[in-house]
Order: sequence, then C-alpha cells, then structure tokens
Amino acid sequence: MSAAFQAFLTLLKRDLMLAYRHRTELLNPLLFFVIVVTLFPLGVTPEAKSLQMMAPGVIWVAALLAAMLSLDSLFRADFEDGALEQIALNEHPLALLVLAKVLAHWLVSGLPLILLAPVLGVLLFLPSHAMPTLVATLALGTPVLSLIGAIGVALTVGLRRGGVLLSLLVLPLYIPVLIFAANAVNQAAGGMEVSGQLYFLGALLMLAITLSPFAIAAALRISLS
Repeated sequence: MSAAFQAFLTLLKRDLMLAYRHRTELLNPLLFFVIVVTLFPLGVTPEAKSLQMMAPGVIWVAALLAAMLSLDSLFRADFEDGALEQIALNEHPLALLVLAKVLAHWLVSGLPLILLAPVLGVLLFLPSHAMPTLVATLALGTPVLSLIGAIGVALTVGLRRGGVLLSLLVLPLYIPVLIFAANAVNQAAGGMEVSGQLYFLGALLMLAITLSPFAIAAALRISLS
C-alpha cells in the first residue's frame, strides 16, 4: 500500500509539473468562464434584480462548460506519447493512478473556478450571504464533473474527433449536479435552507470517488486494447 501511495503522489506531482509548464493552456477554460459570465449582463439585461435571479444558473452553466473545455487534455498527451500505456502496464492499481490524474486535473482547472466564482457572483449582484453556498456547491460539484468527465475522456481518447461524442456522453450525467447546485444557491439567496441539496451533492461526490476510478480504468483498457 505504501508503494501504491507513493506512485499516486509521484504521478500527481508529475501531472502538476506538466500543467505548470503548459500553463497557457490552463488559462483557456478560466478565460472562457470569465468571458461567459461577464458578457451575460451585456446580452440579457444590466438590471440588478434580474441578474441576481439568474446568477446561480449562469455561474454554474459557465463552470460546467469550462470544465468540459478542459477535459480533452486529461489523457490526450499521455495517449499520444505512449505514457498512458506505461501507466496501464504499471504494477500498481490503475484505478488509483487515474485518480491521481483526475485530482491533478481538478487542482489546475476546478479549483481556480471556485476561487473566481465569488468575484463573478459580485458582478452579477449575488447576495453576500449566498456566497458560501456558491463556493460549497462548486467545491462539491466540480470534482464530480472531473470524475464523470474522465470516464467519457477515457472512452474517447483513442478517437481523433471525440469532442462531440464526449459531450453527448457526459452532458446528461452532469444535469443532476447542475440542477441541485444551482437550486442550492438560489435557495441560499432567498434565505432558505440548503442542507438537503448540499447533502445530495456530497453523496454524488462520494459515489463518484468510489466508483468512477474503476470505470475510468476499465474504459482506458478498452481504448488501449
């Protein structure tokens, strides 16, 4: 177990280092997230009350699309240079190693979204008492998006133009996260209880962490065979 955990940490550090070396590519999803949210008032209405009502849905839809935009880089480079085959042939459990890659992906793509969201919430006149709920939903929901999206990426990594297929595979699975997260922020903005929605998102996260690494590992083996 100690050797497997050491392999987990090594792969995590490797992916974070590679992401840092190609940090310009990491800015694309973040810029997309910021641009979508900031352009929304110009395209719809600058009225504070209307923006406040739409803010949770706008921020969450933008975060979901930004997460999808960053998914293709999760396994693509390793697949093209043969590193993915070496990871799959490693003596350590593949499910644990892909979990390290998904964690690295979330740290460089999902975590910045969480940090930017409160600033964009202020731009959309989201009440200050709803900000903790917004951050909590993103902290619980974005890892689920990465884990579910990784299954789709693993299935389509061997296809030259798998972007459209990837969207068709993962978007239906993203809908429950979007519904409960946006509803929680809406309820918090209205001063209502949101523990039920947060518990549901927490349950989805636990389920995704438990099951998705095995699904990702199986999908990668299919794509590499």
